[in-house]
Amino acid sequence: MRRIVLVAAALALAGPGLAQAPEPAGPPAAPGEALFNDNCAACHQRTGGGVPGAFPALVGNALVQGPADELAATVLVGRGGMPAYASELTDAQLAEVLTYLRAAWGNKADPVAPEAIAAVRTKTGAVAQPKDLQAH
Repeated sequence: MRRIVLVAAALALAGPGLAQAPEPAGPPAAPGEALFNDNCAACHQRTGGGVPGAFPALVGNALVQGPADELAATVLVGRGGMPAYASELTDAQLAEVLTYLRAAWGNKADPVAPEAIAAVRTKTGAVAQPKDLQAH
């Protein structure tokens, strides 16, 4: 019984803020940021700075800020050592991540709509392929 009284007294002294949920750390993530971090940041870095000689910077990148269909085609079919994301992300997810790239780190380019990704997907033949099941 003494412990309960001591805990209750400690809670009363701590004030009402102790029982409240913690505040989220920092501002909410921009749409597409989590997808970028999960799929692209390992190579292009969370800062968009890339790795010199290996992975291009996305900050101020002409492809990122240029025509959206060229960027979409590159991400859908891959290029050089970059993997193809045609089967990895939906049109809506690709539109989110490309829109994020085109607005992050000081880049200033128009957003990308899922319909634009679908059109490029059709044009390039970059249709999503079902994942192979492992043999039994």
